[in-house]
Amino acid sequence: MAENRDAVLADFQACTGIDDFGEAILYLEETNWDLLAAINKAMPRGTQQLPSEMAPDIEMIEEIKATPRSASSSKIQTPQSSRKIAIKAADATSAESAKPGTSRPKSCMRNRTLTFHINYLDNVHKINLSELSTLRDLKQFIWHKTSVAPCQQHLRGWKKEPQGLHTTLQTLDLPRENTLYLSSFSQDGDLAHETKPNVSRSSVSVSGRMTQTYTLNVKDEVHNETYKLKFPGTRTVLEVKTDVYSLTDVPVRNQQWKGWPSSLKDDNVVLAQSGICYPEHDLSVGMLPAKEEKKKVVDLIDSDSSIDEPEDAEEFEDASEPFNVEDDIFIDDVKSTKVERLMPENVVDEIMGTLHFAEQFEKRYGPAHPEFFAGTFEDALKESCLKPAKERKLLAVYLHHDNSVLANVFCTQLLGFETVLQLLSANFIVWGWDITYESNKERFLYSVTQTLGTVGSLAISGIDVDTLPVLMIIMRSRSNTEIFTIVHGNVGVNELLTNLVQAVDIFQEQRRADIGVEEERQARERVKQEQDRAYQESLAADRAKEEAKQMQEELEKKQKEQAENERLAEEARKEAHRQAVESSLPPEPQQGAGDGVMKVRVRLPAGKFLERKFQPDTPLQTLFNFLIVEGYPTEEYKLLSSWPRRDLTSMDSKLTLMELKFCPQETVILEER
Repeated sequence: MAENRDAVLADFQACTGIDDFGEAILYLEETNWDLLAAINKAMPRGTQQLPSEMAPDIEMIEEIKATPRSASSSKIQTPQSSRKIAIKAADATSAESAKPGTSRPKSCMRNRTLTFHINYLDNVHKINLSELSTLRDLKQFIWHKTSVAPCQQHLRGWKKEPQGLHTTLQTLDLPRENTLYLSSFSQDGDLAHETKPNVSRSSVSVSGRMTQTYTLNVKDEVHNETYKLKFPGTRTVLEVKTDVYSLTDVPVRNQQWKGWPSSLKDDNVVLAQSGICYPEHDLSVGMLPAKEEKKKVVDLIDSDSSIDEPEDAEEFEDASEPFNVEDDIFIDDVKSTKVERLMPENVVDEIMGTLHFAEQFEKRYGPAHPEFFAGTFEDALKESCLKPAKERKLLAVYLHHDNSVLANVFCTQLLGFETVLQLLSANFIVWGWDITYESNKERFLYSVTQTLGTVGSLAISGIDVDTLPVLMIIMRSRSNTEIFTIVHGNVGVNELLTNLVQAVDIFQEQRRADIGVEEERQARERVKQEQDRAYQESLAADRAKEEAKQMQEELEKKQKEQAENERLAEEARKEAHRQAVESSLPPEPQQGAGDGVMKVRVRLPAGKFLERKFQPDTPLQTLFNFLIVEGYPTEEYKLLSSWPRRDLTSMDSKLTLMELKFCPQETVILEER
């Protein structure tokens, strides 16, 4: 829908000549984007012409040889011009070449519709616009699409750079399809997002951009290569240029950059504040052109010739600068052809060193070379020898020395041989290093000592320079990583192939054995893991049973302790009650205490008897208390009379023995309840 409206807007502006973006939108909004209705509303009826009223199709134009100044002045339009005049002015601008030709009537002249693909913040916005529109109109459309104000818009990718906001798109010789890259910047160089009213856009703070990672697509115009480099937002522009120097070998002072924001004036600005696009930004770097020094020629024979001659005028063009005649005679401006090393001196970062090595190797010896591994020596060792047996490869370390006469032949004839390249590609990881400088040699020996030990370091340090370069083959055998062989540079292609094939055969045989051992070890480990898992499960089950048993025992113990405590408490209560009853029990009457003393015998459940004397007026409760003192409480026992058989414990305990008609010698029975 947005694309259709863009096309309608472009057609409306082309037909009415209304350049003002807001006014055109207003007409279309009032007519609900009906093109014909909007045109009829914008153009009065008197100004619309029928086809029969139009001028002839052929119009003669007088040829005018205009100077640039007059041509530029012809583009100026007066504000008082009507909309229809604006259309004719646009047509006149398109005919700026001022040559004879044909012209269609202005009111119905068909112009091209240009399509612009605006890339901004990982989004592509499509805009259709008439070629009679100006750059200002395009920026208004972009503002409507991206919420970036026109004053903050920086467009890149023009075929022909526009000179100003009033430049007509028709004058830029644009194709129908155009791709432009939009970036937004403010005066201080930071990315700025100026939004229109009622449009919300999250703005990224400077501190947030500091933590972002920027991807710089740097095109090396010197070597025709492109690097995709990632830097944090805290990296300065100068540090980026220094890092690029290690890749392109073009010093910072000689670098010529394209793509940095125009507001960037200081190389000490960090990337987060430089105004570059996030997450990716395209740059190109080249070398500043060398100053052309005119070779001074001194003609010793015709030195007296007049300086008025044209040749002499050219010869003494730079006569204002002091020079020495003798130097001009013997000095020839011939550039030095010093051979650049495959590696700079004092390499600290092995990764950058290997990248520089691979680049310079291809630059010097051509594209026919092994694919060199980019990384440290330790990383190359892990990638080749320290992987599982099925993924393992041989490691071929190529050591280069520029002072060896064998280097050029070895690199071009041996390493560039097709069979050698195929063999290396299929079975080897190739890692290259330049030991021309002693500092780089010491660095390599240190890495070898850290990974292979002193034996490997001694084997390398003993190599004679005259036999360099060498191809050192490292193999892992029986859990040991060691140097298998060293192929010196004074060999032929056949001997090199023989050494490589022999190494591959031994390696393949050893790898098959290692694969078998590894599979057996993995099988044993699987069995062991299953046994361990079963043992752990059994152990967990036993532990759970033991815990359940302990919990049950603890519960029973607590229950027993509780029951025992309750029993002891009950016994203590009974004892306290017994003692209280015993203290209130009247003394037993003596035998001669008088007439009427009753002797009561109590037959116990075990068959034994208790005897005690009571007065006739003794209440029945006293008899109960006597039994309580003897350990037979009425709560647990009941007392029965033999004749008549009665349950005395269910009777009133205040009744006396006489009232109960006890005999002088009465026998009662005690039973458990």
